[in-house]
Amino acid sequence: MIALDLSRLLSRAGRGTPTGIDRVELAYAEHFGRNGSDTCFVGVSSLGGLGLLPHDKAVEFIQAIGTIWRAGGSRENEDKRLKQLARQLLMGPLAAGERPLHKRLRAAAGPPIYLLVSHHHLEKGRIFERLKKRSPARFACLIHDLIPIEYPEYAKPGQAANHLRRIETAARFADALIVNSECTRDSLQPHLDRTGRKPSVLVAPFGIDLPAGSELEPTAYERPYFVYVSTIEARKNHLLLLNIWRRFGQELGDAAPRLVLIGQRGWETENVVDMLERCRALKGLVIEHNSLSDAEMVPLIRGARAMLLPSFAEGFGFPVIEALGLGLPVLCSDIPALRETGGEVPEYLDPLDGLGWREAILDYATPLSPRRDAQLLRLARWQPAQWEDHFAAVGELLAETAARAAVE
Repeated sequence: MIALDLSRLLSRAGRGTPTGIDRVELAYAEHFGRNGSDTCFVGVSSLGGLGLLPHDKAVEFIQAIGTIWRAGGSRENEDKRLKQLARQLLMGPLAAGERPLHKRLRAAAGPPIYLLVSHHHLEKGRIFERLKKRSPARFACLIHDLIPIEYPEYAKPGQAANHLRRIETAARFADALIVNSECTRDSLQPHLDRTGRKPSVLVAPFGIDLPAGSELEPTAYERPYFVYVSTIEARKNHLLLLNIWRRFGQELGDAAPRLVLIGQRGWETENVVDMLERCRALKGLVIEHNSLSDAEMVPLIRGARAMLLPSFAEGFGFPVIEALGLGLPVLCSDIPALRETGGEVPEYLDPLDGLGWREAILDYATPLSPRRDAQLLRLARWQPAQWEDHFAAVGELLAETAARAAVE
């Protein structure tokens, strides 16, 4: 049996478009939700305890949030329904405490696996200590990155210490770990070494789940444009692009290419927000979308000249595979995680090389761009990772974990 934690999805009810971690938890929920009686769903209460969620209501919630994120539509009414579903899931069952969950896990035919695929409440080590003491469950979790620890300057105040507690919890209690890249595994390994434990670690790249390119017509603007899909936050380096586009506005005026930013505004982004709201040279050249469904986002991606990703740090790089999967060239930072994700297809640039980015953008904006054409040739040979392969590998890991538990 798999006990899948839905806490992050429940916390995202009515809160706009999904982040990369949100997409991963949704993919897991949909995958394991098809297992019927072999899967139960779990959530954490505001009091810090795990609770068993009613299966039918959990499946209804998963279907509803997936529909909103992908198809859009009447967001206000659907968001209200989502919030109501989340409240219903979290009220009665979680108020009953952890006993019903422990009882369900003890009744499983074989050793059950409690699976957490977000970092949600991972810092609360006592939850996992109680789970392993009071039930036969083994603990498996997915680590997306260690960025708050490695780059605390890009995280909210206190987030570095909080994330370190998460990693320490995983290193101390997890029987199996899933990571999205070799880069994440290499960052995690020293923390595992310090515990002296040797849990299984699986490197399993994520798949993509956007509508097929042929289903949606690309967006057409009068001028060539580029897209950047990302939450607006410091490590994503939006400021580099805005300074480039300010110069475009000053030098090229209305003839400049456009920049389309897709993503919610995050934290500590005063300089970026000030430029977006007050820089006259950017008016009409930079277009911001804070809440788009996949059905609304995909045509914008398909009509662009390239995806831009000048980030300083990543654990995986969803925008890279999403763009390549839709046939769009990528200009991205020359950092290990993005090279691992994109392989030989994208063009890689130093995230501090403003002149290099400017030159590449101007070249890709032209109708006949040798650099863009060369990347399209490389892209024709590219094969994206598939969620089916990811879950096949994860299934093997969880089966091996359960088998070891059965003989211990």
